[in-house]
Amino acid sequence: MMKDYRTGNGYDVHALKNGLKMWLCGIQIPCEMGFVAHSDGDVAIHALCDALLGAAALGDIGYHFPDSDPRFKGIDSKRLLAEVVRLIGEKGYQVGNADVTIALQVPKLRPHIDTMRKTLAEVMGVEIDRVSVKATTTERLGFVGRGEGCEVWASASIFKEL
Repeated sequence: MMKDYRTGNGYDVHALKNGLKMWLCGIQIPCEMGFVAHSDGDVAIHALCDALLGAAALGDIGYHFPDSDPRFKGIDSKRLLAEVVRLIGEKGYQVGNADVTIALQVPKLRPHIDTMRKTLAEVMGVEIDRVSVKATTTERLGFVGRGEGCEVWASASIFKEL
């Protein structure tokens, strides 16, 4: 049987601010700073949503969940990811795999990576071995290195039977 495979890429960035909660890949990370955003600020899920939407040629996260819409104020980004998976499912696609790279100077994310992968896999309805989450710093270079924000790149593949 033939399959239609597609790949998408996503990118997002959020500023950091003291006194806010830090959400990454659907879990709260202990930190004095969090992300400035209309939603919960989960920059990793936002990039992943864009990768999945891009793979299905469905636009981007801002099109589906505009920050001008009060319904999305403070929303748990896992709900956005679940809706994106539903949208690609309407077109007959399933998630193949996802790969997320987070650039953040502090805090160290290694202790949280396994829980991040498990959380994303559960929301997308895939096995954990289909989800990769990696963390890096920028060696104190740029806005990320100065602790002003976070960058995330995501890639995702989707497929459907033809």
